[in-house]
Amino acid sequence: QVQLAESGGGLVQAGGSLRLSCAASGRTFANYAMGWFRQAPGKDREFVAAINWSGVTTHYAESVKGRFTISRDNAKNTVYLQMNSLKPEDTAVYSCAAGSLNHIRSGISNYWGQGTQVTVSS
Repeated sequence: QVQLAESGGGLVQAGGSLRLSCAASGRTFANYAMGWFRQAPGKDREFVAAINWSGVTTHYAESVKGRFTISRDNAKNTVYLQMNSLKPEDTAVYSCAAGSLNHIRSGISNYWGQGTQVTVSS
């Protein structure tokens, strides 16, 4: 089992920045690719970003490319999502997930965090 806990959400004005963290416990963190997803009210959950076990390979949704950066620190069992130039349409609950990189990119995972709310005001 892997337990995931997100933090760092909040209220920010458009154009601002936030850094989300996802702390993992349980099985060896470095064995897993990690991903960030978001779900806005009334919408389906969507993929945001993914990173492989070593941090060398990353993938992003087109909507966040150039604004968001995913990274990880295996020594701290933590994955991060740095979000810059935030827009009101980024408002959502952001969740992290663990699994294989291909599954993560497809939204498939057995391990999900509870999520953290990000609200971007215009």
